[in-house]
Amino acid sequence: MQYHKQFFLFFTTLLLLANYTFAQTKNIARIDSLMKSANQSGAFNGNILVSKNNKIIYNTSFGFTDATKTKKLTPDYRFNIGSITKEFSGVALLQLQEQGKLKITDPVSKYIPELPKWANEVSVKDLLQYTSGIPNVNWKKIKSNQDVFDDLKLIEKLDFVPGAQYDYNMNNVFLRQFIVEKITGMTYKNYVSQNIFQSCKMNSSEITPIVDQKLAAKGFNNKLIEDKPDFLVGGTFLTTTDLLKFVNCLHSKKLINENSLFELGQHFDLPDTQSSLGEAEFNNKKLVAHSHDGRAGNYEALLVSDLNENSTIILLGNNYNGKLFEIADAITAILKKRNK
Repeated sequence: MQYHKQFFLFFTTLLLLANYTFAQTKNIARIDSLMKSANQSGAFNGNILVSKNNKIIYNTSFGFTDATKTKKLTPDYRFNIGSITKEFSGVALLQLQEQGKLKITDPVSKYIPELPKWANEVSVKDLLQYTSGIPNVNWKKIKSNQDVFDDLKLIEKLDFVPGAQYDYNMNNVFLRQFIVEKITGMTYKNYVSQNIFQSCKMNSSEITPIVDQKLAAKGFNNKLIEDKPDFLVGGTFLTTTDLLKFVNCLHSKKLINENSLFELGQHFDLPDTQSSLGEAEFNNKKLVAHSHDGRAGNYEALLVSDLNENSTIILLGNNYNGKLFEIADAITAILKKRNK
């Protein structure tokens, strides 16, 4: 009797595994068909990675490395991830808070005293949640990070009382980076490389300006005009695999603890406002969903993680067409079809 029971359990397990494998194979085929259609219609030129239950189930390239359209992309190519890079400066500040080197409730003036009086009113938390009231970067004047800093010193007044409104602009992000440099005595680029990239074994990731141009996809528009190089510090070029490594590190609390992750995911209390994690959903302070999109010139990027489903979708493109959300929604629907 015991033998029959064990055989039945073994057979049932094999059957369930076979059903799961069949469903997984079917889903991969559906995703592949979807992506081929997206590429053929001109909606997507780039790299895609899909992870399910801690395994990469799809990791493929579509299209070309640059405007000449002579060389095909491979999964080893790196892309500028646009606004998703803002997560790194957020993580850096929360790491420093965990080390007792700052408090996000501190005024910016505590770390950068050479700024005007408005820095007494703006907290580090305001920078993280885009509620500082600092006017946006004067892009016509900016040719270097020093120009950004000099321009910040010329600002006479804030656009609104800190914490009272929301304005998503890059001066908040540049100030985060400057604070990291002031506290650590390191360049922001080196800090992120040592404390985030190396910690997560993100061996292909590099902060702009890019030194190693090898395997870096170049952005281009539909008229086949190539983007100009990014000269400011803070942007990030990485592969789909490296972005997955970062997400896994972040979600498993290897970079910052659960309380810090919750703080990083908070946003101004109005619809359509972003946190430093983009859109983050929590259940009893536990992260359950995380999505972030980015754009830099003709680079486009989208990260969608469903922690309850244990799935992550990463789309990185170098020929902007604005269709990544639709593609990710379609992939999400495929993944949720279960065994059908």
